[in-house]
Amino acid sequence: MQIVMVLVPLMLILVAVGIALFAWAVKNGQYDDVEGPAHRILYDDDKDMIPREARTDKPEQEGEEPEQSTGEEDRDSTGPKS
Repeated sequence: MQIVMVLVPLMLILVAVGIALFAWAVKNGQYDDVEGPAHRILYDDDKDMIPREARTDKPEQEGEEPEQSTGEEDRDSTGPKS
């Protein structure tokens, strides 16, 4: 019976500390954006860390002008196919 006299106040103190920590977290915005980090992983923001020779979208070399596409290379020289 004496252990109950110790454990009940200890439990009440722990519950009060837990509620205080939860209130602090809510007050400081810890639960404002719960889905943002899950979606942020899908954004491709690491292109600058991929080596040039491994990239699929080859970056322009410094000093070179990008080629202008006129659309001519996409068309077949024989005309439209039927």
